Amino acid sequence: MVELRRTVVIKLDLPEGADESLRGTVDQFKHCANAASEWCWHGDDGYHVTSKAKAEQTLYADLKDETDLTANLVQKGIRRAVEAVKSGVSRLKNGGQTSRPTFSKPSVVYDKRSATFNEDHATLSTVDGRIHAEYILPDDLEGTPHRRYLLNDDYEPRMATLQYDADADEWFLHISLRSYDGDDTETGSSTEHTTVLGVDLGIDTIAATSTGKMWSGGYLNHRREQYQRVRGSLQRRGTQSAHRTIESIGGRETRWADDYLHCISKALVQEADAYDCDAIAFEELTHIRDQMPKAKKFHAWAFRRLYEYVEYKAEEYGINVVRINPAYTSQQCSKCGTTLEENRPNGDHRFECQKCGYAVHADYNAAKNIAMKHVRRRQKSIGGRPRVNVALKSGTVNANGRYSSTV
Repeated sequence: MVELRRTVVIKLDLPEGADESLRGTVDQFKHCANAASEWCWHGDDGYHVTSKAKAEQTLYADLKDETDLTANLVQKGIRRAVEAVKSGVSRLKNGGQTSRPTFSKPSVVYDKRSATFNEDHATLSTVDGRIHAEYILPDDLEGTPHRRYLLNDDYEPRMATLQYDADADEWFLHISLRSYDGDDTETGSSTEHTTVLGVDLGIDTIAATSTGKMWSGGYLNHRREQYQRVRGSLQRRGTQSAHRTIESIGGRETRWADDYLHCISKALVQEADAYDCDAIAFEELTHIRDQMPKAKKFHAWAFRRLYEYVEYKAEEYGINVVRINPAYTSQQCSKCGTTLEENRPNGDHRFECQKCGYAVHADYNAAKNIAMKHVRRRQKSIGGRPRVNVALKSGTVNANGRYSSTV
């Protein structure tokens, strides 16, 4: 199966006030890219930095605080700089001459986390929130790239680059689309075999995988409670000195939590790599506090940050990261498929199927269900016989329930 990529350039019709929002977004995106380029070119020890993970771990928090950009756009700005630095280092190694990359062109890189791409419009994240931008398409679409690719269901928008043409005073969106040529499912010769690692998030167990690995949230919760007690004591004092100390504590708390989440995200990606996974499936985070009544704002922040860290670390391994609707994943038996509230009678860590008797840690069961949801969704999209599997402790299982041992 051959992957086909095409790019379609579209002029945008913006609502009132959107031009200023896009200009502000461009300026802050360039700030992220130039700041990252400066740091990567010299590094902390005088050496060039070409690792996206290292650059983001060092720069992300500060650049996120300095700008009004979404997390994804901050990451994209850093990654643009890293790629440019990589190219510069390659030229130097080959005996060429170059200098530190700088970014002055008015452009922003978007993907499906920071934009939505539709047949007649796009929504784009900006410093002032999302804007709705209509496409200006040719009156006669026949034979145009817009008809062949943008309006073709065989092509899927993946990302886009927003560019401003100063001479025309117009904004353009360069949308990159992907398709696959050659459906060989009938012959059974396809080489597309995908293995998925499922991840369930929680308060007591911050992350559990379909392979049985778990990371306790107890340490994170304990440290959080310690900071809250100290903060409460200082607030009761009400002095300027106490206020400064509170601000200092807040910074230390964020840095400590970031480091802890970095460690977990690294371990998650390594787990996926060890099982030859092509994808990591998380539960959808949009309404995470509604799904977890006991979750506090801090937990929602930690889950989002963990997802972001896994996302950029996984990119270096070529592993895709997806989000799945978690509905009923905590109540469904991952062995027989029975979904009952009674399978979690006490709402604790134990899952026990009332039909088949399967008993296991509830978060492990949920992680397998999350992975299987992605398997079935992916299986439906590619058609044909099962070629997508869930990574388990000692093997894999496909959408038809067929188990393959790896031991």
